[in-house]
Amino acid sequence: MNGYQARWLVGWASLRLTLAGFAVLWAAPTVWMISTSLKHEGQILRIPPEWLPREITFENYRLVTDNFPIFRWYLNDMIIAGCATLLVLVTGSLAGYAFARIPFRFKNLLFYSIMLALLVPPEITYIPLFLGFSMAGLANTYAAIFLPLVPSAFALFLFREFFEQLPQEIEDAARVDGASRFGVYWRIVMPLSTPVIVAVSILTFMGSWNNLLWPLIIASSDETKTLPVGTSQFAPVGQMTSIGYGLGMAGTTIVALPALVVFLLLSHQFMRGVSFSGLKG
Repeated sequence: MNGYQARWLVGWASLRLTLAGFAVLWAAPTVWMISTSLKHEGQILRIPPEWLPREITFENYRLVTDNFPIFRWYLNDMIIAGCATLLVLVTGSLAGYAFARIPFRFKNLLFYSIMLALLVPPEITYIPLFLGFSMAGLANTYAAIFLPLVPSAFALFLFREFFEQLPQEIEDAARVDGASRFGVYWRIVMPLSTPVIVAVSILTFMGSWNNLLWPLIIASSDETKTLPVGTSQFAPVGQMTSIGYGLGMAGTTIVALPALVVFLLLSHQFMRGVSFSGLKG
């Protein structure tokens, strides 16, 4: 083995070890969350901490399902996240295609003006949104929770950048064959855009699924509460004791696992969409 090969091997091994270390750091809170949810209350705050439960118990999960409408919150979150994701895909892809392919006056100025919305903290919009939905009679409804997520500047940016990478010749051939502008978008462009569709879907779904502050403000009943809002009442209060920690971790696990599973199953397509590597070259 020459010097170059030895340096390459050392660099390769160092990179893998570094990535493995970051993976362990990322996974540790998730492992601790699941482990704590399976412990008896008396074991949770032991010093030194015990990573694995001495005896696995599902009592915390039973308490969650027996005393809280957790399945109703699940249904609410699925409906809200699903509606938000579908509408963001429709509006983001249509707007992204328009900015990528259709020439019109002040296009770049309008696009970069919309991108400025990424610099605006969403929290400053909550008061006018609450007043507007309340006056419209939509407070404490599904629509009031997911509609603020629909105008997504980030989704517009991802779709526009991805569409600009697609070969123009494919669309030109379809137009020569008589396809309309919308026909090109629907029959040609969208089927080629699976990576960015998956990326936007994951980002929107997880953003809606984990959204806490806005649903906490606008939803006031179990009929519209989402999982993060509902499980926030599992947090222990009062003196620092172990009472409630197992219940809180069980609720957090119930919230986190679906989004985590979706991300892991679609992570390859997600990375392709974010990096815009779909049809390059």
